[in-house]
Amino acid sequence: ASQPLTLAQLAAMMRVPKSTLMRLLRSMEMHGYLLHMPAERGYVLGTRSATLALRMLRGSNIRRECRAVLRNLVRALGETCNLTVPDAGRVLYVERIDTTAPLRMQLEPGIWVPMHCTASGKLFLASMPLLDRRSILDQMPLPRHAPRTITDRRELEAELERIARRGVGIDNEEFVLGMVAVAVPVRGNDGKLVAAVACHAPTARRSLDELLTCVPDLCKAAEAMQRILCPAKS
Repeated sequence: ASQPLTLAQLAAMMRVPKSTLMRLLRSMEMHGYLLHMPAERGYVLGTRSATLALRMLRGSNIRRECRAVLRNLVRALGETCNLTVPDAGRVLYVERIDTTAPLRMQLEPGIWVPMHCTASGKLFLASMPLLDRRSILDQMPLPRHAPRTITDRRELEAELERIARRGVGIDNEEFVLGMVAVAVPVRGNDGKLVAAVACHAPTARRSLDELLTCVPDLCKAAEAMQRILCPAKS
């Protein structure tokens, strides 16, 4: 779900009595698998759910296949590439292959980064239905991480509309000064965005315009990721 779900919504979706579901939700919340949002806004996944999902994605076969796709992409582009997913208003790094070049940014799998100033994050926001996007932005702080970070809500919404039309997320030194990035969607069998394949590089080696020329290679990698993460049903 792109936004919190209430007890009533979950009970209707799962077709179980509210009293039964409430006991399950309380237990899952107590153990860190769910988080109850304030003001009765509903439930979102907790940190242990994200950790569990990450471990499953990084399990033997899937992990090797995802890393193989990223490794081939890094060989083709010469820059660091990663696989990310949206996670409760943040971006979670699921897998990553670093460039061998000495100048690079260190972000290990399992780390979360903000949505409003990263290529993957802005792509995730731009891909949401408008009402869901506005609901997320209503709750999202927009701190400045670099001189070019977009901290104005209207300016960010205009940027997200441009990204939605283009279908490519960009980070123009907005998260880290001197680093640029582009991201393309990985879609499920229903066409909905489930992850992103991204590449970032220091501006000392590549400009954002130069990195955008890599989009066709990124899209091919995204198609390969789709076959791994969302195999077609027989």
